[in-house]
Amino acid sequence: MTEIASKVPAGPVLAPSVSLLEPGKARFGFGLFDRSRKQITDAPGAVYIAKSPTSKAYGPYPARWESLGVKGHYLSKTVATDPDAAKTLYVADVPFKKPGKYVVLGLFRLDNRLVGAGTTVKVVPGSNVPAVGDPAPKITTLTPDDVGGDLSKIDTRDPHDDMHDVDYADALGKRPIVLSFATPALCQSRVCGPVVDIAEQVKHARPKDDTAWIHMEIYNNNKVADGYRPQFLKYHLPGEPWLFTINRKGKIAAEIEGAFSADEVNKAVDAALK
Repeated sequence: MTEIASKVPAGPVLAPSVSLLEPGKARFGFGLFDRSRKQITDAPGAVYIAKSPTSKAYGPYPARWESLGVKGHYLSKTVATDPDAAKTLYVADVPFKKPGKYVVLGLFRLDNRLVGAGTTVKVVPGSNVPAVGDPAPKITTLTPDDVGGDLSKIDTRDPHDDMHDVDYADALGKRPIVLSFATPALCQSRVCGPVVDIAEQVKHARPKDDTAWIHMEIYNNNKVADGYRPQFLKYHLPGEPWLFTINRKGKIAAEIEGAFSADEVNKAVDAALK
């Protein structure tokens, strides 16, 4: 890895958008920022991995750029008024063979020159987060009827989205489900607002079917100090946002941690419809 890194100048900052990595081919999502923390868009590049800075590097694994933008009225006030809201994402499919710490080096072409950006990640042996093929946890989600029509109790997005009409418990094992855990107004990573906007847009852009779209907030009473909602805890999530799609048999069909694009959501929903 040192040999590769020594051939390119240090440039942007590479910030992972995922906290859970397990052995096997992993979706490694990350943001790319210049030194003033401005997000860098559409830079061609790839990542390499190694067990240490002096170990053999594996790669390159191409990093594709994904926009987090939405059209027209799908852009919420929550995101439009947040200067730190995520606008872009890079994704690479990286095969991590074993648990442990890894050095990640990204190489990107900016202004006709090749620059490097590095970080360190930890790959864990396993987790309790539901994986593809697992039975989806049994939870209930609140609808407008449960809160007297006051959507502010179950949705921090402004304006409120259209993903609260179905109780997850009523759909599980009967209908495909798109379940997003996100808190647009309280998100620490500034990613939740954009991905909820994306889910809202994709929901309305897809052909009508019986898929249940559910947005689940993270904190009790929408207050960080009140702790996590039981639904979030039941899924054993280490952070947010997170999106799951569930098929008619009640099995996890796809899961995405962190930022995701409209294209990724569409593919996840398609997986639940098979």
